[in-house]
Amino acid sequence: MKKHTILFGAVCAVILAFSQNAKAIQIPFTSSLDTGNSAISGFPGPYGSVTVTLSGQTATITFTSNTSGGFMFIDHAAAAVEVNSTSFTEAIGTDAQFKEFGSGNVDGFGGFNLFVTNLDGSGSAVSTISFTVTNTDGLNPWLNNTDVLTNNANGFDAAAHISVNGGVATGYAGENGGNGHVPDGGATACLLGLALAGLGGLRARFGRNLLR
Repeated sequence: MKKHTILFGAVCAVILAFSQNAKAIQIPFTSSLDTGNSAISGFPGPYGSVTVTLSGQTATITFTSNTSGGFMFIDHAAAAVEVNSTSFTEAIGTDAQFKEFGSGNVDGFGGFNLFVTNLDGSGSAVSTISFTVTNTDGLNPWLNNTDVLTNNANGFDAAAHISVNGGVATGYAGENGGNGHVPDGGATACLLGLALAGLGGLRARFGRNLLR
């Protein structure tokens, strides 16, 4: 009976580790803007990154340029996303050159239903653009970070207008359809590792009969 109790506890630990995976997805994840259009494809990326966090039905989306590579965000569609909602509101957070929100085509990457337009030219370039999007579509609530953005018709869920080395070249870069998402799953991996280690320890302590 004692062995069964110990085994039950170990199994519960494994189930807990797996259940944490759904929670870990709420940890901010970062996607890479690594696909440049023909105007800047000669300058290797990544050109920047897009980070999404979610609190309730309000997501904070932050574009960060790869300044070490000489890349900055500029003017029309400086930061663009395809929001996974039929009804939402937006508000600017951090953007020293913000002009207005809009929607429409982004050269080489298709249409997006929300983008930030900044003041014109490489002289008004910025390295960070952050804004919030609140989902007001009550029929389709966002349950985790992966619900916030979706692919547009061209297979991209984010794009940005890039200035290279102060205006040597300008063009657009995209994040390819969510495939670049890199969830920070360290907490989940740690929990799973501990659970598996616990099972291994129990097997060593009580022998093969414990798991039969």
